[in-house]
Amino acid sequence: MVRSESSHEAREVLDADDVQRALTRIAHEVLERNKGAHSVVLLGIPSRGVPLAQRLAARIGEVEGRDVPFGSLDITMFRDDLRLRPARGLGRTELPGGGIDDAVVVLVDDVLYSGRTIRAALDALSELGRPQSVQLAVLVDRGHRQFPIRADYVGKNLPTSTRETVQVLVSELDGSDAVLIGGTADDDPADPTREGRGSV
Repeated sequence: MVRSESSHEAREVLDADDVQRALTRIAHEVLERNKGAHSVVLLGIPSRGVPLAQRLAARIGEVEGRDVPFGSLDITMFRDDLRLRPARGLGRTELPGGGIDDAVVVLVDDVLYSGRTIRAALDALSELGRPQSVQLAVLVDRGHRQFPIRADYVGKNLPTSTRETVQVLVSELDGSDAVLIGGTADDDPADPTREGRGSV
């Protein structure tokens, strides 16, 4: 349900059904682009990219009739804002048993914003193996890129101002699925630690 139009109060732009439809569409697009999933590995970026990657793997697996490997990729130590927020907590990197060498790695995140998170993810991947190629799937692309990074699969393009926040909720962590947008008049849009609030 859409909430108050107040600039400080979040309003819902995607509900649970919208999120499910977006993930199903992305799953089919991954299969179409890669002519199946025989070499596909899905890696979610913590925190909300991880359950999204797991759901995409399940949907792709239903179509393919087999398990699709997935895992998580922590990019904390590769971020360019560590000096600004040195107390940032570490996430987890868990690769499938077969690793990522010669695989088509699909990075999965909740929100694409400046591109800094994905840049860090590419650096992290380079230390873990040599994939055949790397693709990017995001639930929401909110624009305002600071790096030349583009998502291959997008659930929803959501035009925003830099003064707004985008929050993705997933049932595994938040108890429900939704995408919310709200205003934050006291935020600094130039601050590289602002996360969307999803990813940067």
